[in-house]
Parts: sequence; C-alpha cells; structure tokens
Amino acid sequence: MAASCSFRSVVRAPPLSRSLARSAVRCRRAATPGAGGAASTSKLVVEVKERLAREHPGLPTGRNGRDDDDMILWFLKDRKFSVDEAVSKLTKAIKWRQDFGVSELSEESVKGLYQTGKAYVHDSLDIDGRPVLVVIAAKHFPSTQDPVENEKLCAYLVEKAINRLPSGEENILGIFDLRGFRVENGDLQFLKFLQLGQVLFVDAPFVFQPMWQVVKPLLRSYASLVRFCDSETVRKEYFTEETVPPDFHC
Repeated sequence: MAASCSFRSVVRAPPLSRSLARSAVRCRRAATPGAGGAASTSKLVVEVKERLAREHPGLPTGRNGRDDDDMILWFLKDRKFSVDEAVSKLTKAIKWRQDFGVSELSEESVKGLYQTGKAYVHDSLDIDGRPVLVVIAAKHFPSTQDPVENEKLCAYLVEKAINRLPSGEENILGIFDLRGFRVENGDLQFLKFLQLGQVLFVDAPFVFQPMWQVVKPLLRSYASLVRFCDSETVRKEYFTEETVPPDFHC
C-alpha cells in the first residue's frame, strides 16, 4: 500500500531517527522505568551503550550509531526498557542503515518514484507540531514499481520528516489518502509503516477493509495508532486553513 518502504524493514530496522529516537517513523511515548526516573533511565542507556561497544565494536559511532544516546533511549522506550531487546533491535537497525546507505539518500537518488507524487513530507507541521508524511495510495503500484526503489523512497521521506521534528517532539503524523484505492494498490508491506505516532486512513473504500482485517492482528498494540476518518476531519482537526496539505483542500 502506499509508498511502500517495504515500508520499513521487518526487523524494524527503520530508517528512523533524528537519531532514530525522534521517530518514527513510529514513536510511542513510554513511561520511564520504576521510581528511579531519569537517573534509572540514564543507567540503562549507559548499559546498552557499553554492551554494544563490547559485543558489536564494528558498528559505527556518532549520529545514528551505537553510542547515540538519543537513539538508544528511543529503542529502550520502544522495547519497554528491556536492555536485551533494545540491544538486539539497535544492532539490527544500525546494520540495516549502514548496509542500505540511508545517510546517503537524497531527493535526487529517489527522483524516479518521488516524482510520481505518491508520497511526500508536507511543508507544514500539524496543529500539534508534528511533521506530516502523506501517502497517496492510488499512485502506488507495487507490482510494477521496483521494491528496492520504494524502500529507498520510504527511507528518504521518513528521514526527512524526522529531521523536521521540533525540539521535544517525538512523533510523526502519517496520512494515508485512500481515495481511489483499488486492489492493485494493495501492499501488505505498508503495515511496517504504522509505527509513526499516529496514522490516519482517510476515506477508506470498502475494498480496503479485507486487507485491514488481515493486517490489524499482526500490528498488535500498534493498531491503536490508526484512526479511520474522512477528508473533512483531516482539515478541521489536524490543520489550519493555511497549513492543510494540498491534497486535502476543499
């Protein structure tokens, strides 16, 4: 479905991060562990960092690397502060970014699919100050478009959205415009993209519902991030008249 990134890699080795931590996209806020609060969280960050250095010294350092505190904290939150799980997911994510060359992606390198207009980062934030990633499902044809190029486009756009996160904000709003959606636009890979913070399925037609019923159980808790709504709701509840995405103007 829309702008598949393979819409994120199965290992959740996403392109994410303003240090990955400010995502994605897919960023659920989590409570800090126990009564120790910030101090306890800081200790966990250090523990993860030390384990990565000891067990995976070949991983890159710096932004989006094994010693990136923000990224480590984000993965700890996502894994409910399980050090073992955070280390495992971080290792896969960093290796994926490195192997896929996420940091080298540019608008020019994804120009072919980018020019189709099937996905883009909106120029304005929504009313809650979140970057907005818009996907036009009717322009996505997974059977005829190169899946690797789709993944590059997704990675580039998610990175672009993350780089627009205001200070203190962790969430991205994903809007899937399902007007005109047909069977040939369907792509189950889109489920990996439903980890942004909130996802809107806009004007979903009946033909979309069977796919959603298959995908929903696979998402588990992430399914709660999804809201079905109409175009008017997008305009009135998420934007001002001046900031609404062009595809949702009256």
